[in-house]
Amino acid sequence: MLQRKDSSQKEITPIQILVIFDAAKITSHKMKKKKRNILLSILIGAFLLCAIAGGTVYYYLFAPQFRPSKTVYIYVDRDDTADSIYNKIKKSGHVNKFTGFYWMAKYKDFKQNIHTGRYAIRPNDNVYHVYSRFSRGYQEPVNLTIGSVRTLDRLARSIGRQLMIDSAEIAGRLFDPAFQNKIGYTETTLPSLFIPETYQVYWDISADDFFKRIQKEHERFWNEKRLTQATAIGMTPEEVSTLASIVEEETNNNEEKPMVAGLYINRLHKDMPLQADPTIKFALQDFGLRRITNEHLKVNSPYNTYINTGLPPGPIRIPSKKGLDSVLNYTKHNYIYMCAKEDFSGTHNFASNYADHMANARKYWKALNERKIFK
Repeated sequence: MLQRKDSSQKEITPIQILVIFDAAKITSHKMKKKKRNILLSILIGAFLLCAIAGGTVYYYLFAPQFRPSKTVYIYVDRDDTADSIYNKIKKSGHVNKFTGFYWMAKYKDFKQNIHTGRYAIRPNDNVYHVYSRFSRGYQEPVNLTIGSVRTLDRLARSIGRQLMIDSAEIAGRLFDPAFQNKIGYTETTLPSLFIPETYQVYWDISADDFFKRIQKEHERFWNEKRLTQATAIGMTPEEVSTLASIVEEETNNNEEKPMVAGLYINRLHKDMPLQADPTIKFALQDFGLRRITNEHLKVNSPYNTYINTGLPPGPIRIPSKKGLDSVLNYTKHNYIYMCAKEDFSGTHNFASNYADHMANARKYWKALNERKIFK
């Protein structure tokens, strides 16, 4: 028996199928477009976040953050901590934003990478460069001046004021007989080791490296030519230094120094006492004396060149290069006496005989009396 078709069931026509298919395609296209838009938004958002993060990092690490009017120097001592260094940098570096330095310090563990030394901060420096200098020990040298001082303790104090080394540490070496013997000197000859000059060294140089540098500069000065000159006049470098120290105490006039050196060499050749007033001042350790009396000349000291012939045991000050060369290149003449000029110019009247010398001396004594200089 044949079944009848249900009139409520409608057949789907080909056109309807096409419509449904097109609708599905449109829906799929919209979904894909929506996904693309979401993905694009995510990418744009990520880019913006990266740009903001990159800009922040650049600003705090690579943009100029230090604004000193000129290059300033920060000294990191053995006792400094991370916090004390931060304070020094902020105080002297005129910092705009220090945040980046804190970031770097935390990330790189700055507390474990502290280096002593002298560090530069320049106008418009950025945090990255400044931090790198401190954390890697990229320090700047200092100009160390070795002056023409009279005593070793003054030398130690001068060095201590210029370097991280404590003056007591330097003095400990200077007055240590074992150390003196190790480098070939005694306490009396040790001043001749030093050549007055300005040297570039690191502020945190060790005591050992300091003395190695001084020995190197001494050898550099005493080249073959100067050693030959010293031998020609029958002196060692230490003896040249001793005579040069007396010459420089006698006159500040560089043109006169070779004349004074020649006079003392003449007296040495004649086995005459040098009779150099500066050696009396050194023996008494009274460098302010302006008039040497007969009582002063009685001082019992190997540095008293009125009662002892020859050179004193060592230099009475650290002589300059000019003083040393004035001895090596002394002026040849026949003078054996000299007296300070009565005009107090710092220069001298020279004489080859005692009578002329006494005439010069009387003029000087008269000038002292007129100025009421009695000691």
